[in-house]
Amino acid sequence: MDIIVTQQGIGFAAEWGAGPRRCAIGRGGIAAKHREGDGITPAGRWPLRRVLYRADRLETPPKTILPVEKIESDDAWCDIPGDPNYNRLVRLPYATVNERLWRDDDAYDVIVVVGFNDAPVVPGKGSAIFVHVASAGFKPTAGCVALLRDDLLEALAQLRAGDRLIVAG
Repeated sequence: MDIIVTQQGIGFAAEWGAGPRRCAIGRGGIAAKHREGDGITPAGRWPLRRVLYRADRLETPPKTILPVEKIESDDAWCDIPGDPNYNRLVRLPYATVNERLWRDDDAYDVIVVVGFNDAPVVPGKGSAIFVHVASAGFKPTAGCVALLRDDLLEALAQLRAGDRLIVAG
């Protein structure tokens, strides 16, 4: 079942057949995404590529049909538009990287990599669009969708082949 993100009253919700669940979106709202750093959650229908998770914080890997990989302490996501690895997983040390995946908070304990700007990659259009764990109070993200960890794990377990993230704008 697709994960569908819509506005609900003054907030946002994600639905995948289990009833709407509160979620956070980017500080720039939902819109067509045009550039890196704009804080926009891109409107559209996006494939879900794979799941990355912190094995030191989850007892078992997330149950899902998607490919699952452990996040290592030297994992990062390249968000520098001029870099040849822009919008891709890289290993530290790496000269041009801002998005470390091994974080002190729990936001990246579980990450779903969303297929935004990856086929092909357009430098500067936007990178590191994920579904990840929400912060306390569902604070806005830098452009990702964020759910409570238990909700995210539940959604992952219910995914079927070909399911997508649908962000209604």
